[in-house]
Amino acid sequence: MNGKQAAGYLAAGWVEDGMKVGLGTGSTAYFAIEKLGERVASGLRIKAIATSKASEDLARKFNIPLLQASEVKRLDIAIDGADELDAALNLIKGGGAALLREKLVAKHSDRFIVVADGSKVVDRLGAFKLPIEVVPFCYEWTLGSLQERYDVPFALRVKEGQTVVTDNGNYIIDAAFGQIASPRQLAEELKQMTGIVDHGLFIGIAEQAVVGYEDGHTEIIKAN
Repeated sequence: MNGKQAAGYLAAGWVEDGMKVGLGTGSTAYFAIEKLGERVASGLRIKAIATSKASEDLARKFNIPLLQASEVKRLDIAIDGADELDAALNLIKGGGAALLREKLVAKHSDRFIVVADGSKVVDRLGAFKLPIEVVPFCYEWTLGSLQERYDVPFALRVKEGQTVVTDNGNYIIDAAFGQIASPRQLAEELKQMTGIVDHGLFIGIAEQAVVGYEDGHTEIIKAN
């Protein structure tokens, strides 16, 4: 069992019968969904909201019943991965271009649990490029505004020669900030800029993280 699987499986074990669950997106969240599917097959009764079309497809594959937001005000628990996390459980997310849905689900959950392998734990956020979701309309202006305000490299995310489009129909701009001295301040500044829908800084949202290592052991980090 590798680190991602160990983390995902342990977190999935905390889901209890009757819970409403947020299903994350990405390679570590995959294992949490897989384990929940095994538990559903063994009689666990849950309902879920997925943070991406890919995770919706996984939920259906594993016969996990899906909810619509109109059916519930809050979720009991959400389990999702991270591209980086620090000791205070500040996160960078959005490598899979699902950051907006992930943040909506996390903020509407009573508990938000992060699952990650040991390589994602950092002393300070920023080595991973910060994803920023922007509206396609005049995105060039939004990109220009970012470049004027911050003296760091920004790039529209492109994959196989095509602009990446999120499940919400938006674009992603990746920002190479390097070490971020004040994640909370940056998060607030970015949210105020017209054209930006949201960004991948998750500040003060996660309750705890399950970190898995290649030898199969796990570590639990709680928010300060």
